[in-house]
Amino acid sequence: MASKLIETQDELDKSKEVIKVESVYFSYDGPLILEDINLSIQRADFLAMIGPNGSGKTTLLKIMVGLLKPQAGQVFLFGQGIEEFEDWYKVAYIQQNATHLESKFPITVEEVITSSLYASRQMKDRPTGWRKERVEHVLRLVGLAGYQKRLMTTLSGGQQQRVLIARALAAEPEVMLLDEPTTGVDHQTQENFYDLLGKLNHDYGLTIAVVTHDYGLVNKHINQVACLNRKLIYHGRHEEFCQSAAFKELLADGHHLVMHQH
Repeated sequence: MASKLIETQDELDKSKEVIKVESVYFSYDGPLILEDINLSIQRADFLAMIGPNGSGKTTLLKIMVGLLKPQAGQVFLFGQGIEEFEDWYKVAYIQQNATHLESKFPITVEEVITSSLYASRQMKDRPTGWRKERVEHVLRLVGLAGYQKRLMTTLSGGQQQRVLIARALAAEPEVMLLDEPTTGVDHQTQENFYDLLGKLNHDYGLTIAVVTHDYGLVNKHINQVACLNRKLIYHGRHEEFCQSAAFKELLADGHHLVMHQH
């Protein structure tokens, strides 16, 4: 695999801004869903995007990957305006309930992963066998070595999630954005999944932003928090968030967060 996934954190330029959201406003032909959002994600950040239901988290994630266009404001990817950005292989997006879509079709793990490569410019001029080696490599990274010929329909929810991570990694992204990736799976599977994301972030410097309600599980891996409720209530370091008014407000609203930061 190319250097993007073998660099260590110490070798990364963490001052590099990967995503910048500037003065973004958005509505679905009604009341504002997002109001004056200013947010930046640096190289090798692990950002948890949290907040109550309907707070605009998923909407903001879709704006970051160009699926929605704000009524006002700008989004920059790797320093370039999103309208001009072309290097989409650098950005991996895993939508909510993505495993439900994959599990309904008689498709193998290998076919799921290679489906992300056909549209990639990296496919050009690659030697014979490159695609097979890439599949083997990303499956090892997610702990599913040897699963190439398994049908998605035969895998557990947690295994399907790992396949989707492997598919995203196959194109060698620099940032991965995930929307509620552990919905509908048991507690242990959720914990294992976030441990995998933590490893990819820590060991390989993959920048990650995840919309989640599982703050008590993901918090031991993250370094940044964005708390939304139409407006950006808090954006900063995880340690400072735990002492903030926004955190106390979440607890007061009934969010039972198990804190086990290491």
